[in-house]
Amino acid sequence: MENHPLSALQAVVTEQEIIESIREVVAFPSHHGIRGQETNVAEYIHALFTREGIASEIVPVTDDRCNVIAKIPGDGTGKTLLLTGHMDTVPPYGMPDPYEVKISGDVLKGRGVVDMKGPLMCMAYAMIAVQRAGIRLKGDLVFAGVIGEEENSPGTIDLIEKGIRADAAIVGEPTNLDVCVAHRGLEWFAFRFLGKTVHGGAQQDGVNAILMASNFIQRVEVKLKQKIKEQIHPLIGSSSMNYGVINGGTQPSTVAGDCVLMIDTRWVPGIRYEDFVEEYLDILDELSAEDPTFHCRMEVMESSAMKEGYVHEALETDVDHDVIKIIKAKAKEVTDNVPETTCFSAWSDAGLLSSYAHIPTILFAPGDIKTAHSSEEQLEIDQILPATYIYALSAIEFCNGQKEVG
Repeated sequence: MENHPLSALQAVVTEQEIIESIREVVAFPSHHGIRGQETNVAEYIHALFTREGIASEIVPVTDDRCNVIAKIPGDGTGKTLLLTGHMDTVPPYGMPDPYEVKISGDVLKGRGVVDMKGPLMCMAYAMIAVQRAGIRLKGDLVFAGVIGEEENSPGTIDLIEKGIRADAAIVGEPTNLDVCVAHRGLEWFAFRFLGKTVHGGAQQDGVNAILMASNFIQRVEVKLKQKIKEQIHPLIGSSSMNYGVINGGTQPSTVAGDCVLMIDTRWVPGIRYEDFVEEYLDILDELSAEDPTFHCRMEVMESSAMKEGYVHEALETDVDHDVIKIIKAKAKEVTDNVPETTCFSAWSDAGLLSSYAHIPTILFAPGDIKTAHSSEEQLEIDQILPATYIYALSAIEFCNGQKEVG
């Protein structure tokens, strides 16, 4: 069997059983506001691996929420590959029957089918296929289902702090079976402008916080916006920023004593998070020096803040890394198509694994991210089994490669 691994894998795992497992994990709501959130999903995956004779454990992380970690050990002479993805989803947002997977033509529909319970089950069944086929590995093949990527990634941070080690990692965010090697870093900032509230008939005695925010925006447009556009990455394009929300004042006849501006900031690999922060602070200091009534506090929004010491870092992996070459070759073997090397349009836990655990990481999975978070979330059925085989074949070749010494 080891001479013909694809045939061996095809003999032991079916599309229907993967779809049934996707159906079962989608049936567990795992978004914010659900008690234990992802734990039912973790327990399901743990039980699935245990039935197959694959070593698995439930790992408590925070607030009754748990990661699930499984491993097929090698003999110690090969490389370790990590297959990982998040078990949480966004809320239904008006999606009809969100926890019931429906087959609609050639796609599955339901909350989480593409982002990313579907890809996660493809990863799990890749492990199961290797186990069932009796294929021996030289290096470890590790699976990690993690919590909280849709919020502040406590699951992947827990992996990092508990010493996760691998020679490469694949994150199962939907890429339409292309290979994503880069994405932007991300942070949401709130700028809180403090003025002085007075009646509109005595404006001269007040300080208008909305005007402060306006002055800040105009200065950013002049001093920073063009600089951001000039930060170019060959795959991603430029860094970016967006004025997303502004709230201030109470009524037309009152000088606004406060105003909050919320900005989405994204930076390409090679740009430091600290540099973006410094650029904003320099503008605030400049405005304060010009006007003693100008007061603003800049902070990371609570919904964006990670554990101290971590930020949503950018991702960039060398396009010549072995894991990329292998996954492209195996995709050609399975689908007769060679995946594109491209970037990921959103942020992912890959940025944490790459930046903090120093694991070369790529994103590769079935499905199109364009439907994620929408009421039409869907996963193409004809990508499910190919993705499973590609994960398994890539793991076999990568884990059986020569482990570097030193």
